[in-house]
Amino acid sequence: MKMMLPWELLVLLSLKECLADNARHGPVFTQEPSDSIFPMSSGDKLVFINCKAKGNPPPHYRWKVDGRDIDSGSDQSYSLVEGNLLINNPHFINHGGVYQCITTNAFGTIVSREAKVQFAFLQNFSQKLRNTVTVREGQAVVLLCGPPPHYGEIKYSWVFNGNRSFLQQDARRFISQRTGNLYVAKVEATDAGNYTCVVRNMMTNATVFSSPTPVVVRGDVVMGEYEPKIEVQFPDTLYVSKGSSVKLECFALGNPVPSISWRRADGNPLPGKIKINHSTGDLEIPYFRPEDAGVYECVAENSRGKNVARGQLIFQNVEHLQWTQILKDAHMAIDANLQWECKAIGKPKPRYRWLKNGQPLTTKERVHVEAGRLTISTIRLSDSGMYQCVAENEYGSLYASAELKVVASPPDFTQRPVKKSTVIHRGGEVVLECRPNASPRATISWWRGGELLRTGKRQMILEDGTLRIANISKVDEGSYTCVARNHFGASSSTGALVVREPTRIVVPPLSSDASVGQSLVLPCQVSSDSSLSPVFKWFFNGKAIDYSRQEHFEMIGGGFAGDLMVRNIQLRHSGKYVCMVHTDVDTVSAAADLIVRGPPGAPQGLLVTAITDATAQLSWSSGPDNHSPITMYMVQARTPFSIGWQTVKTVPDSVPGQMMHATVKDLSPWVEYEFRVVAINSVGVGEPSMPSKQIRTKAAAPKVAPVNVSGGGGARGELVITWEPVPEEQQSGEEFGYLVAFRPLGSSTWIKTVLASADVSRYVYRNDSVAPLSRFEATVGVFNSVGEGPFSRIVKVLSAEEEPSAAPSRVWAHSLSASEIEVYWEPVPPRSSTENIIGYEVLFWEGSSEQREEDRVRVTDSSALLSGLKSSTVYLISVRAQNSAGFGPSSPSISVATKKPPPSQPPGAIEWNLTNSKIFLKWQQVKASLNESEVTGYKVVYRQSWHGRTTVLQTNKTSIELRVPYGEDHVIEITALTEGGHGTSSGPIHIPKMSSLNSKGCVARIPVQIYCFITFGLNLLIHLLMLLC
Repeated sequence: MKMMLPWELLVLLSLKECLADNARHGPVFTQEPSDSIFPMSSGDKLVFINCKAKGNPPPHYRWKVDGRDIDSGSDQSYSLVEGNLLINNPHFINHGGVYQCITTNAFGTIVSREAKVQFAFLQNFSQKLRNTVTVREGQAVVLLCGPPPHYGEIKYSWVFNGNRSFLQQDARRFISQRTGNLYVAKVEATDAGNYTCVVRNMMTNATVFSSPTPVVVRGDVVMGEYEPKIEVQFPDTLYVSKGSSVKLECFALGNPVPSISWRRADGNPLPGKIKINHSTGDLEIPYFRPEDAGVYECVAENSRGKNVARGQLIFQNVEHLQWTQILKDAHMAIDANLQWECKAIGKPKPRYRWLKNGQPLTTKERVHVEAGRLTISTIRLSDSGMYQCVAENEYGSLYASAELKVVASPPDFTQRPVKKSTVIHRGGEVVLECRPNASPRATISWWRGGELLRTGKRQMILEDGTLRIANISKVDEGSYTCVARNHFGASSSTGALVVREPTRIVVPPLSSDASVGQSLVLPCQVSSDSSLSPVFKWFFNGKAIDYSRQEHFEMIGGGFAGDLMVRNIQLRHSGKYVCMVHTDVDTVSAAADLIVRGPPGAPQGLLVTAITDATAQLSWSSGPDNHSPITMYMVQARTPFSIGWQTVKTVPDSVPGQMMHATVKDLSPWVEYEFRVVAINSVGVGEPSMPSKQIRTKAAAPKVAPVNVSGGGGARGELVITWEPVPEEQQSGEEFGYLVAFRPLGSSTWIKTVLASADVSRYVYRNDSVAPLSRFEATVGVFNSVGEGPFSRIVKVLSAEEEPSAAPSRVWAHSLSASEIEVYWEPVPPRSSTENIIGYEVLFWEGSSEQREEDRVRVTDSSALLSGLKSSTVYLISVRAQNSAGFGPSSPSISVATKKPPPSQPPGAIEWNLTNSKIFLKWQQVKASLNESEVTGYKVVYRQSWHGRTTVLQTNKTSIELRVPYGEDHVIEITALTEGGHGTSSGPIHIPKMSSLNSKGCVARIPVQIYCFITFGLNLLIHLLMLLC
């Protein structure tokens, strides 16, 4: 190994020490100075200009103003606080300027952006007396302000005769905020006096007053009228940046006082956002946009003429500078080449310059500067330092900084040694990398044992030092050493190469066919080196199968087998399946195609043509056959009257799979149809096509006659014929109706009538000469707009019978309660075998009412129950019979009185005693009033809890004993019984289950039911009293 010179060792040691501390770096600004305006009127006599940077070692600072260094030692007005510059007692002339912060540490120097520092101030007016201004009445005058030296935004005002309030501007008087001058378009006698200009600095809030300017108005000579003269106007050309606000001044002198108006020279209307001060004529455009640009005209006009001032506003498209590509710190090996590029966007387009350690960098020898690109070839240690790219235009600048560290070191494998062990399969290719850290780049050589390896047929040393060996065999096993050298030293790293037998797929998956719903296994078995563990992975159409999300797939087997089970196969599972087997040394794969056969897809493009009253021509194109040829097609139809889709007859009867058209037959005329086609193959029935557009078959004469023709009934002298209407789908056309024909039995002449309605199902022929129950023959035919259809079969019908001739006999009734009466009678005997009494009608009304207002009850038996009646009331009752012809005569009326109402008083003072399984109840006698029915007994209803079986008992006493199950809750209710019905209930009485042997209770009569329970048991008394009367 080559001996190093002492200077080389010294450089090496210093570089290693530098590289060992990764935290050491050059200065980086965290805060830079910015353009500032400081008000001089502030009570604080100190001004801070900020600057802060980080670095290791910590950087130190210095400042420049207007390009010259600031020496805080000799100039007491400057001092440094950390990196910030402090100005004591600043002066607007001495301390205004462009400041720049410079920071330095052991790695280099960077400079901050330049910051313009200004001071807002306002000096006093000169106290020199101002000359008197003499003007004629009607003449114009301009009073000059002549503001004192100042900086910052200024506002001008004028004071007249020392008044505390400022002079108000109007159409006659105007104060220019650009010059401060006061303009009076036409002087009046009242304008004589002293005028003082007032200037206010908006930043310092300081205000100064000029000496008064006396104005004398001569009244002896009056100025005549003259045309406007524009005295205050805006520039001919004005550049305005995006988003800013521009204000245009325009004022004219003249007699009479001119009016001011604004317009655009191109004739376009003024933007709605424009603000015009109509008293002074100012125009302001806020938020300036490109469409606001153009020529604006100020028009001054009076009765003597007009004058126009023009100015062009030009949109200045200024965009602030922004970095799109900045510099990054670079650690480069010695003799390497460096290229840095910075890019910024902005309008106007920026220009670039470069700095190294704060000094300008230009093209020279190894350094090449071209706009935002810096190139340094064959880097040396002296190139280390801080670099800055500066992008700038007339509106600002940007600084980007980066550090260049030049590294020089001998080869070192500490971080990236040669791989300790590389396993490869026999016949494969191996790549052994050798990538030491070295600066400059090291030369590489490879050794196997003591043998130097050279590029040959199977082995090659690449340019980057990588060793590649092809067609590996067992003889290639062993240790391989990479040796790296540069002029700072040498180093080596060794790794082992292990050769294994290759992996082979011995049972590959085979291309297969399957039908939808079946399951199959795709095999994949390998032979491999016994020391390796193969990992199986399946891919479907190029994507790895995720077994947790794919319920149809499962990998089965183990060890050297990784078969794929596909369950419940679907059409979407058709495609390419790849079995990939990976070991530590190699990867092999095998592929197979799976074809899934399924029912056909839906036919496409169904068209319906050649529509007649009973047929239609259908054509379509085939859908996918899903790997099984289509054997036949089936046509289905749907109408508004069908239940779902129904298979229809076609020509041919069976449509073969290669035929794409068919004629549908046996359709109903004048019916709206939708059709669809279904394909069938050996696997099954496919999805139907999309329904066709709805079509209507053509009309035809009806083919179906009415059914269930019959008759009979009706009023005296009527013949009633009925039938079941023909369904709409069988009417075959528009204007559908019925032809009704009938004749007396034995007659040869038919009586016909036309019914022009599809919904009618009954015809009544009226003729008083028709005898009751006369025999007729009847038939009903059909027709529509096309023609007549068939008639129904002839049936025999009877004409209407006559009303019953007799009234019911032996009518009698009795009162059941205060609201119910039951009525009985003898039925009316029929006059003949054909007469049929279908029911009776009971009429009843109050006997005391002056006007007879009848109520009616209809029944089919010979008795009726009248309910909902008034108590203690006499009712008159009559009965009459009814047949199909109507009602017969009424029977003579009889009178019956309802009973008195039951007592309104409920049973009261109820007491109960529960002992084991017995309840003893006792209550107070219910007493009826004179107009109430007497109490004949009591009804006791009881049940377990609210949902148990109900038991009803009656008694004529005021007490009762009940046997009840032990340990259950009970609900009891007591009602008085009378001839007039049931009295008022006591309401539910709750008797809770008791754990004691004895319990008692009472219920008081109060508007709201309240219950009290007294329980005795186990010598424990519990009183629960909710409310007492």
